Amino acid sequence: MSKLDKTEVLSAFEVAYEAAHGKKPEIETKPGWYSIDGGKNMRLADVAALTEELSSGSATPSKAAPAKKAKTKKAVAPATTKKAPFIVIKENEEGYTAEELWIVELARKDHDCRLPRGVV
Repeated sequence: MSKLDKTEVLSAFEVAYEAAHGKKPEIETKPGWYSIDGGKNMRLADVAALTEELSSGSATPSKAAPAKKAKTKKAVAPATTKKAPFIVIKENEEGYTAEELWIVELARKDHDCRLPRGVV
């Protein structure tokens, strides 16, 4: 296996990307990983392979640089309308017990959650 030079690979990628898409890529560097235009993280060898694809013209724009999705805030549904694997509790005069508080907090989340150990 040959050693890849980070600066050479990234500069070659920038040239190939700019030729294919007409703009410079946004490369986010993390230790050992590279994210192109906010897309999926990939290793340096994957960036080198993508450079070859862009140079040959066989890569599609959606595969080379996934578009950033606009983040939209989801409306929070009331806890009573959400299906939950546990009982939905209504607040009483004294507030919630610790167990009831966990149930309410986890019912508000977008995904299924488990109750912590010790909470029935």
